[in-house]
Amino acid sequence: MDIFLHNFFNLAVFREALPHLLSGFWTTLWLSALVIPLGAAAGLLLALGQTQSSSRWVRGAIIVYIDFFRAFPPLVLLIFLYFGLPFVIGDLPKLLAVALAFVLNNASYFAEVFRAGIKTIPVGQMEAARSTGLTQLQALRDVILPQATRNVLPDLLGNCIEIIKLTAIASVVGMPELLRAARDVQSLVYNPSPIVLAALLYLALLWPLTRLLARLEHRKAQRMGTA
Repeated sequence: MDIFLHNFFNLAVFREALPHLLSGFWTTLWLSALVIPLGAAAGLLLALGQTQSSSRWVRGAIIVYIDFFRAFPPLVLLIFLYFGLPFVIGDLPKLLAVALAFVLNNASYFAEVFRAGIKTIPVGQMEAARSTGLTQLQALRDVILPQATRNVLPDLLGNCIEIIKLTAIASVVGMPELLRAARDVQSLVYNPSPIVLAALLYLALLWPLTRLLARLEHRKAQRMGTA
């Protein structure tokens, strides 16, 4: 037991590593705060294009995009953008490569969630909104999208949680997020305790969100059961 505690829960290493890991933790937070809104906005545009466009070609192109990036591993995408594109267009800043990879990947997931939410709204609501004099854009903004977003709120939150966890792959291009900070400290102290501490910080961040997700899913199930 003493060997286990020394290797994985070494309090002295925890104290030494904590300042470095908190710096990486902050990077994880602001990186998530950057890519989640961008991915959600891009996904919403894709969902609107898929559900509202009258062009078969536009809808088909969006479906191809969504299917491709949902199937393409985000780690491979990040490596391609950061290490592959420089041969064509020159070096990409780390932040730009990471943000672009995350947005391209997660927009496809957000698009499917928003599309499912829009599909839950009866067609008659759009027609009723248009009959009051609202334009299609106004009806979408004021009538359809608020209801659609509420219907898929658990799925949107679930996507956000996955994105926060996904930020760990930014370490492969040297982005100083939480996992990268833990690995750097581990290489100095020759002890895996910094990785354990990083896991505890991830848990402290994500546990409240997962509990909120469970409550939202429970409320959604109750609402559907009483509908």
